[in-house]
Amino acid sequence: MSHGILIIEDEPTLAKNIKLYLERYDYDVRIALDGRHGLQEIDHFKPDLVLLDLQLPDRNGLEILAEIKKMDPSIKVIMMTAHGNVETAVDAMKAGASDFLSKPLVLKELKALLDKVIGLSRLEGALSYYQEKESCQDLIGESAPMLALKDSINKLNASERTLTEGAPPGVLITGETGTGKELVARALHYNGPRKKMPFVEVNCASIPHQLLEAELFGYERGAFTDAKEKKQGLFETADGGTLFLDEIGEIDISLQAKLLKAIENKMIRRLGGLRERKMDVRIITATNQSLPELVEKGKFRSDLYFRIQIIQLETPALRERGKDILLLANTFLKQQSQRYRKNGRRLSPEAETLLIKYDWPGNVRELQNTIEQTVFFSKHTLIDAVDIRLTRRPGVKTDLETKNQVHPDDFILPEEGISLETIEQNLVSQALERAAWNVTKAAQLLGLSRDTLRYRIDKYKLTLHDKK
Repeated sequence: MSHGILIIEDEPTLAKNIKLYLERYDYDVRIALDGRHGLQEIDHFKPDLVLLDLQLPDRNGLEILAEIKKMDPSIKVIMMTAHGNVETAVDAMKAGASDFLSKPLVLKELKALLDKVIGLSRLEGALSYYQEKESCQDLIGESAPMLALKDSINKLNASERTLTEGAPPGVLITGETGTGKELVARALHYNGPRKKMPFVEVNCASIPHQLLEAELFGYERGAFTDAKEKKQGLFETADGGTLFLDEIGEIDISLQAKLLKAIENKMIRRLGGLRERKMDVRIITATNQSLPELVEKGKFRSDLYFRIQIIQLETPALRERGKDILLLANTFLKQQSQRYRKNGRRLSPEAETLLIKYDWPGNVRELQNTIEQTVFFSKHTLIDAVDIRLTRRPGVKTDLETKNQVHPDDFILPEEGISLETIEQNLVSQALERAAWNVTKAAQLLGLSRDTLRYRIDKYKLTLHDKK
């Protein structure tokens, strides 16, 4: 999407040259030759940024700047003048200008400044959006696992407020795919003392490992073949706030040492750079993999693992959250009903029973997608069980479940009772041992998904050393 630039400049040749130059970089540029027409263009064109000359034939540029800020405070303004001095620059910045340029202009410098100002504007807009979004969207759920998770988040944020200096300890969020790990990370940030600072999220699995280092640490001009301009890394962007590294288990082993050093020393150095930069960044990571298993296989550094999981939070699987399923389903139902203009949709008792009985292998994400699909195809206000499209219906056994079905009488509850967690841990350990720690095969033996078994391995902190 191109950005709109308005040039308010009384020298037609200069204005036209700037316009032609910026249009080569896909900017949408318009020209006004005096202040009156400039204000009219702002009202109709609604630009992202204004290049404003200080000396105009009809009015002073500082007066026009004040009018622009009254019309729309979000519009960025860069002042231009051939009569520049320190006092004028200070007056312009006090009046709300983003920066100040002296004539004659160097077009490359102008382009670099535009990119910087518009980039900051985009970041401010994203930050404002997320602050608004997160301040009114809490983690939904009243089940015991969710109440415990919320309590942990509140305690972590309370402890951060008492820190005398530096960033709080690293937080590792674990759990199956689709359980909302990114929402937990946002709740930690936006309910904590850093909420007014940047929250920067990067999915480590979505960026090729050859490029991830440059994204995280930035680079100087000429650091490599395509580095034509210097670039700020995500650590610098998140300075004072939070850097959320999702899918941390996907980071290549060759980059992990540099990441560990940055976290420990709170210093980063751009690729091709000589100067180290001090960073104050809270690190939150997340994964659906078993990091202890990756450590055993030599794919993840143990020292990095222990550094990022000083505090560990687990997002519970949806099937473990009881009636939270209906709280979430009705929330999604309301949202999607409004989106598709099918207001008033509601679930029948049979539909609610179906949702509760289903095991939701894709967790909250699957529930959300299922509700959206159901609303999209719905023809009636009352949504019944037959209207809900699930991967498989509750009560229908898979081949594996039928093959491994155990008669209830095979297990007898002792008079003194038992620890269900101990039995589950023992069964998981046996399956892993029988499958020689092949997680896929062990999951098949237990009739679980691979993600579910990984969640159990992390839950009980099982490693190869536990093998007897």
